[in-house]
Amino acid sequence: MTFRNKALAIAMTAAASVAFTAPAMARDTIQIAGSSTVLPFSSIVAEEFGNSFPQFNTPVVGSGGSGGGLRQFCQGVGANTIDIANSSRPIRPAELENCKENGVTEVIEVMFGYDGIVFASRSDSGSFALEPHHVFMAGAAQIPQNGEMVANPFTRWSQIDSSLPDQEIVLVIPGSNHGTREVYEETVVHPGCETFDEVKAMDRDAKTAFCNAIRTDGRVVEIAGDYTETLARLDAQRDALGVFGLSFYDQNRDRLQVATMSGVTPSLDTISSGEYPVSRPLFFYIKNQHVGVIPGLMEYAQFFLK
Repeated sequence: MTFRNKALAIAMTAAASVAFTAPAMARDTIQIAGSSTVLPFSSIVAEEFGNSFPQFNTPVVGSGGSGGGLRQFCQGVGANTIDIANSSRPIRPAELENCKENGVTEVIEVMFGYDGIVFASRSDSGSFALEPHHVFMAGAAQIPQNGEMVANPFTRWSQIDSSLPDQEIVLVIPGSNHGTREVYEETVVHPGCETFDEVKAMDRDAKTAFCNAIRTDGRVVEIAGDYTETLARLDAQRDALGVFGLSFYDQNRDRLQVATMSGVTPSLDTISSGEYPVSRPLFFYIKNQHVGVIPGLMEYAQFFLK
Protein backbone atom coordinates (compact mmCIF):
# COMPACT_ATOMS: atom_id res chain seq x y z
CA MET A 1 0.00 0.00 0.00
CA THR A 2 1.37 3.36 -1.00
CA PHE A 3 -0.32 6.19 0.86
CA ARG A 4 0.96 9.66 0.02
CA ASN A 5 0.29 12.67 2.23
CA LYS A 6 2.29 15.28 0.32
CA ALA A 7 1.81 18.38 -1.74
CA LEU A 8 -0.24 17.43 -4.78
CA ALA A 9 2.41 18.52 -7.25
CA ILE A 10 4.92 16.12 -5.73
CA ALA A 11 2.39 13.31 -5.41
CA MET A 12 1.14 13.59 -8.96
CA THR A 13 4.65 13.82 -10.37
CA ALA A 14 5.49 10.62 -8.53
CA ALA A 15 2.27 9.05 -9.75
CA ALA A 16 3.03 9.89 -13.36
CA SER A 17 6.40 8.13 -13.16
CA VAL A 18 4.86 4.77 -12.18
CA ALA A 19 4.07 2.23 -14.88
CA PHE A 20 0.50 1.10 -14.24
CA THR A 21 -0.92 -2.23 -15.22
CA ALA A 22 -4.57 -1.27 -14.78
CA PRO A 23 -6.85 -2.51 -17.56
CA ALA A 24 -7.93 -0.11 -20.30
CA MET A 25 -11.14 1.71 -19.41
CA ALA A 26 -13.95 2.81 -21.69
CA ARG A 27 -15.08 5.66 -19.42
CA ASP A 28 -13.94 9.18 -20.31
CA THR A 29 -15.61 11.20 -17.52
CA ILE A 30 -14.16 11.62 -14.01
CA GLN A 31 -16.45 10.17 -11.34
CA ILE A 32 -16.39 11.66 -7.81
CA ALA A 33 -18.44 10.90 -4.68
CA GLY A 34 -18.35 11.44 -0.93
CA SER A 35 -18.58 14.21 1.65
CA SER A 36 -21.57 16.56 1.66
CA THR A 37 -19.28 19.22 3.12
CA VAL A 38 -16.84 18.98 0.22
CA LEU A 39 -19.67 18.67 -2.34
CA PRO A 40 -20.18 22.42 -3.02
CA PHE A 41 -16.44 23.01 -3.44
CA SER A 42 -16.01 19.99 -5.68
CA SER A 43 -19.07 20.86 -7.76
CA ILE A 44 -17.81 24.39 -8.44
CA VAL A 45 -14.35 23.09 -9.34
CA ALA A 46 -15.86 20.47 -11.67
CA GLU A 47 -17.96 23.08 -13.46
CA GLU A 48 -15.05 25.49 -13.84
CA PHE A 49 -12.79 22.62 -14.93
CA GLY A 50 -15.24 21.74 -17.70
CA ASN A 51 -15.25 25.37 -18.85
CA SER A 52 -11.46 25.72 -18.69
CA PHE A 53 -10.55 22.36 -20.27
CA PRO A 54 -12.94 21.77 -23.20
CA GLN A 55 -10.93 18.70 -24.23
CA PHE A 56 -12.23 16.90 -21.10
CA ASN A 57 -15.77 16.12 -20.01
CA THR A 58 -17.09 17.91 -16.92
CA PRO A 59 -16.56 15.60 -13.92
CA VAL A 60 -19.66 14.05 -12.33
CA VAL A 61 -19.82 14.82 -8.60
CA GLY A 62 -22.06 12.91 -6.20
CA SER A 63 -22.59 12.93 -2.44
CA GLY A 64 -23.27 10.02 -0.07
CA GLY A 65 -21.14 11.12 2.86
CA SER A 66 -17.44 10.58 3.55
CA GLY A 67 -17.90 6.96 4.56
CA GLY A 68 -20.09 6.19 1.56
CA GLY A 69 -17.68 7.82 -0.86
CA LEU A 70 -14.68 5.98 0.54
CA ARG A 71 -16.56 2.67 0.36
CA GLN A 72 -17.21 3.26 -3.33
CA PHE A 73 -13.62 4.37 -3.84
CA CYS A 74 -12.25 1.17 -2.31
CA GLN A 75 -14.46 -1.21 -4.30
CA GLY A 76 -11.72 -1.77 -6.86
CA VAL A 77 -9.99 -0.52 -9.99
CA GLY A 78 -11.80 -0.08 -13.29
CA ALA A 79 -14.37 1.90 -15.21
CA ASN A 80 -17.19 0.87 -12.86
CA THR A 81 -15.47 2.41 -9.80
CA ILE A 82 -15.07 6.06 -8.87
CA ASP A 83 -11.82 7.97 -9.34
CA ILE A 84 -11.95 10.41 -6.41
CA ALA A 85 -13.50 10.26 -2.95
CA ASN A 86 -14.25 13.52 -1.13
CA SER A 87 -13.97 13.34 2.65
CA SER A 88 -14.35 15.62 5.65
CA ARG A 89 -12.12 13.33 7.72
CA PRO A 90 -8.91 11.36 7.13
CA ILE A 91 -9.30 7.91 5.63
CA ARG A 92 -9.22 5.21 8.32
CA PRO A 93 -6.69 2.36 8.47
CA ALA A 94 -9.51 -0.18 8.01
CA GLU A 95 -10.65 1.65 4.88
CA LEU A 96 -7.13 1.62 3.48
CA GLU A 97 -6.95 -2.10 4.18
CA ASN A 98 -10.25 -2.60 2.35
CA CYS A 99 -8.83 -0.67 -0.59
CA LYS A 100 -5.77 -2.89 -0.65
CA GLU A 101 -7.84 -6.08 -0.51
CA ASN A 102 -9.80 -4.89 -3.55
CA GLY A 103 -6.70 -3.95 -5.56
CA VAL A 104 -6.65 -0.21 -4.86
CA THR A 105 -2.98 -0.13 -3.88
CA GLU A 106 -2.14 3.48 -4.74
CA VAL A 107 -4.04 6.18 -2.84
CA ILE A 108 -3.08 9.85 -2.98
CA GLU A 109 -4.34 12.01 -0.12
CA VAL A 110 -4.84 15.73 -0.72
CA MET A 111 -5.74 18.02 2.18
CA PHE A 112 -7.03 21.21 0.58
CA GLY A 113 -8.34 23.30 3.48
CA TYR A 114 -10.25 23.52 6.75
CA ASP A 115 -13.93 23.81 7.55
CA GLY A 116 -15.89 24.38 10.74
CA ILE A 117 -18.90 22.45 11.95
CA VAL A 118 -21.61 24.88 12.97
CA PHE A 119 -24.88 24.76 14.86
CA ALA A 120 -27.49 26.87 13.11
CA SER A 121 -31.19 27.56 13.41
CA ARG A 122 -33.84 29.58 11.65
CA SER A 123 -33.34 33.31 11.91
CA ASP A 124 -36.72 33.64 13.62
CA SER A 125 -35.89 31.20 16.44
CA GLY A 126 -33.89 31.69 19.64
CA SER A 127 -30.15 32.43 19.56
CA PHE A 128 -27.75 29.91 21.07
CA ALA A 129 -24.51 30.37 23.01
CA LEU A 130 -23.50 26.73 23.31
CA GLU A 131 -20.94 24.77 25.29
CA PRO A 132 -20.07 21.12 24.56
CA HIS A 133 -21.90 19.88 27.67
CA HIS A 134 -25.11 21.59 26.46
CA VAL A 135 -25.01 19.58 23.23
CA PHE A 136 -24.27 16.32 25.03
CA MET A 137 -27.10 16.85 27.51
CA ALA A 138 -29.54 17.69 24.71
CA GLY A 139 -28.81 14.62 22.61
CA ALA A 140 -27.68 11.90 25.00
CA ALA A 141 -29.71 8.74 25.59
CA GLN A 142 -28.76 8.87 29.26
CA ILE A 143 -27.13 11.43 31.51
CA PRO A 144 -25.42 11.13 34.91
CA GLN A 145 -27.65 12.37 37.71
CA ASN A 146 -26.90 12.01 41.42
CA GLY A 147 -24.35 9.30 40.73
CA GLU A 148 -26.68 7.26 38.51
CA MET A 149 -27.30 7.03 34.77
CA VAL A 150 -30.88 8.02 33.98
CA ALA A 151 -32.90 8.41 30.80
CA ASN A 152 -32.50 11.92 29.41
CA PRO A 153 -35.22 14.01 31.09
CA PHE A 154 -34.65 17.26 29.18
CA THR A 155 -37.25 18.40 26.67
CA ARG A 156 -36.36 22.13 26.46
CA TRP A 157 -32.98 23.82 26.09
CA SER A 158 -33.71 26.12 29.01
CA GLN A 159 -33.95 23.09 31.31
CA ILE A 160 -30.29 22.36 30.55
CA ASP A 161 -29.16 25.95 31.13
CA SER A 162 -31.38 28.96 31.82
CA SER A 163 -29.25 31.04 29.43
CA LEU A 164 -30.41 28.91 26.48
CA PRO A 165 -33.64 29.57 24.59
CA ASP A 166 -36.87 28.31 26.12
CA GLN A 167 -37.73 26.12 23.16
CA GLU A 168 -38.17 22.43 22.43
CA ILE A 169 -35.04 20.34 21.91
CA VAL A 170 -34.89 19.22 18.27
CA LEU A 171 -31.30 18.46 17.27
CA VAL A 172 -30.74 17.60 13.59
CA ILE A 173 -27.40 15.85 13.15
CA PRO A 174 -25.60 14.07 10.28
CA GLY A 175 -26.03 10.31 10.00
CA SER A 176 -23.20 7.92 10.77
CA ASN A 177 -22.21 7.81 7.08
CA HIS A 178 -20.98 11.41 7.28
CA GLY A 179 -17.49 12.51 8.30
CA THR A 180 -19.17 15.49 9.95
CA ARG A 181 -20.80 13.10 12.43
CA GLU A 182 -17.45 11.73 13.57
CA VAL A 183 -15.99 15.21 14.10
CA TYR A 184 -19.20 16.32 15.86
CA GLU A 185 -18.83 13.43 18.30
CA GLU A 186 -15.08 13.83 18.86
CA THR A 187 -14.94 17.62 19.24
CA VAL A 188 -18.30 18.41 20.87
CA VAL A 189 -20.16 15.40 22.27
CA HIS A 190 -17.21 13.64 23.93
CA PRO A 191 -15.74 16.78 25.59
CA GLY A 192 -19.23 17.59 26.89
CA CYS A 193 -19.81 14.03 28.08
CA GLU A 194 -16.45 13.85 29.83
CA THR A 195 -17.21 16.83 32.08
CA PHE A 196 -19.08 14.38 34.32
CA ASP A 197 -17.14 12.53 37.03
CA GLU A 198 -19.17 9.37 36.43
CA VAL A 199 -18.00 9.30 32.83
CA LYS A 200 -14.39 10.04 33.73
CA ALA A 201 -14.40 6.89 35.86
CA MET A 202 -15.39 4.64 32.92
CA ASP A 203 -12.93 2.62 30.87
CA ARG A 204 -12.32 3.75 27.31
CA ASP A 205 -14.78 1.44 25.53
CA ALA A 206 -17.57 2.05 28.02
CA LYS A 207 -17.01 5.80 27.81
CA THR A 208 -17.17 5.79 24.01
CA ALA A 209 -20.35 3.72 23.96
CA PHE A 210 -22.03 5.87 26.60
CA CYS A 211 -21.08 9.21 25.06
CA ASN A 212 -22.09 8.19 21.53
CA ALA A 213 -25.51 6.81 22.50
CA ILE A 214 -28.24 9.20 21.34
CA ARG A 215 -31.81 9.49 22.54
CA THR A 216 -34.51 7.78 20.48
CA ASP A 217 -37.56 9.79 21.50
CA GLY A 218 -37.59 11.87 18.31
CA ARG A 219 -35.65 14.84 19.67
CA VAL A 220 -32.50 13.85 17.78
CA VAL A 221 -32.98 13.50 14.02
CA GLU A 222 -30.25 11.78 11.99
CA ILE A 223 -29.89 12.87 8.36
CA ALA A 224 -28.35 10.31 6.02
CA GLY A 225 -28.63 12.55 2.95
CA ASP A 226 -26.92 15.83 2.23
CA TYR A 227 -27.29 19.15 4.03
CA THR A 228 -30.28 20.21 1.94
CA GLU A 229 -32.28 17.67 3.96
CA THR A 230 -31.08 19.29 7.19
CA LEU A 231 -32.12 22.69 5.84
CA ALA A 232 -35.55 21.32 4.92
CA ARG A 233 -36.00 20.08 8.48
CA LEU A 234 -35.08 23.54 9.84
CA ASP A 235 -37.56 25.14 7.43
CA ALA A 236 -40.28 22.80 8.67
CA GLN A 237 -39.54 23.10 12.41
CA ARG A 238 -38.87 26.48 13.97
CA ASP A 239 -37.29 24.90 17.06
CA ALA A 240 -34.82 22.71 15.14
CA LEU A 241 -31.08 23.23 15.56
CA GLY A 242 -29.04 21.79 12.69
CA VAL A 243 -25.43 20.64 12.44
CA PHE A 244 -23.50 21.13 9.19
CA GLY A 245 -20.41 22.73 7.65
CA LEU A 246 -19.70 26.46 7.72
CA SER A 247 -19.66 26.58 3.92
CA PHE A 248 -23.28 25.40 3.78
CA TYR A 249 -24.30 27.94 6.42
CA ASP A 250 -22.58 30.69 4.39
CA GLN A 251 -24.72 29.77 1.39
CA ASN A 252 -27.89 30.13 3.49
CA ARG A 253 -27.04 32.87 5.98
CA ASP A 254 -29.97 34.96 4.74
CA ARG A 255 -32.34 32.48 6.44
CA LEU A 256 -30.22 31.06 9.27
CA GLN A 257 -28.43 32.23 12.41
CA VAL A 258 -25.35 30.51 13.78
CA ALA A 259 -24.61 29.59 17.40
CA THR A 260 -21.40 30.38 19.21
CA MET A 261 -19.41 27.50 20.69
CA SER A 262 -17.46 28.15 23.89
CA GLY A 263 -17.89 31.88 23.25
CA VAL A 264 -16.47 31.83 19.70
CA THR A 265 -18.44 32.62 16.55
CA PRO A 266 -17.49 30.38 13.62
CA SER A 267 -15.93 32.25 10.70
CA LEU A 268 -13.15 31.76 8.18
CA ASP A 269 -10.80 33.67 10.50
CA THR A 270 -11.64 31.80 13.72
CA ILE A 271 -11.50 28.44 11.96
CA SER A 272 -8.18 29.05 10.19
CA SER A 273 -6.64 30.37 13.43
CA GLY A 274 -7.88 27.37 15.44
CA GLU A 275 -9.82 29.62 17.84
CA TYR A 276 -13.15 28.04 16.91
CA PRO A 277 -13.06 24.60 18.58
CA VAL A 278 -15.18 22.59 16.13
CA SER A 279 -13.08 22.51 12.97
CA ARG A 280 -11.54 19.82 10.79
CA PRO A 281 -9.39 19.43 7.65
CA LEU A 282 -10.99 18.58 4.32
CA PHE A 283 -9.61 16.00 1.88
CA PHE A 284 -10.01 14.34 -1.45
CA TYR A 285 -8.48 10.98 -2.30
CA ILE A 286 -7.27 10.08 -5.80
CA LYS A 287 -7.11 6.55 -7.15
CA ASN A 288 -3.58 6.58 -8.54
CA GLN A 289 -4.20 3.57 -10.77
CA HIS A 290 -6.73 5.66 -12.72
CA VAL A 291 -4.24 8.50 -13.37
CA GLY A 292 -3.24 8.42 -17.03
CA VAL A 293 -6.20 6.16 -17.80
CA ILE A 294 -9.23 8.34 -17.01
CA PRO A 295 -8.81 11.49 -19.14
CA GLY A 296 -8.22 14.70 -17.19
CA LEU A 297 -7.83 13.16 -13.73
CA MET A 298 -4.41 14.65 -13.04
CA GLU A 299 -5.42 17.99 -14.54
CA TYR A 300 -8.58 18.14 -12.41
CA ALA A 301 -6.68 17.48 -9.18
CA GLN A 302 -4.13 20.18 -9.96
CA PHE A 303 -6.87 22.60 -11.04
CA PHE A 304 -8.71 22.03 -7.75
CA LEU A 305 -5.83 23.51 -5.75
CA LYS A 306 -5.67 26.59 -7.95
